[in-house]
Amino acid sequence: MNAKSTQESDLGRKQLEFTVFCIENVAERLGKPGNEVYEMLTEKSDILDTYIIPCYDALHTQGKTYIVNDILDYMREKGLTE
Repeated sequence: MNAKSTQESDLGRKQLEFTVFCIENVAERLGKPGNEVYEMLTEKSDILDTYIIPCYDALHTQGKTYIVNDILDYMREKGLTE
């Protein structure tokens, strides 16, 4: 594996870990199971693919409260939560 492949692999792993972090913490705030929130972010909307993953560089620098509130605000805009 060359250096670029290793860096891409590390970034992919970090994005995956961040995605799990987001799902788990949004689920906790909503009082829902993680698999239900995952479904909301992937099957009932495209938030995971069009917001969370593409905005990883900016989002992961923020605190947990900001990240969760930001995702919940976006979910409200999409009609997924009240």
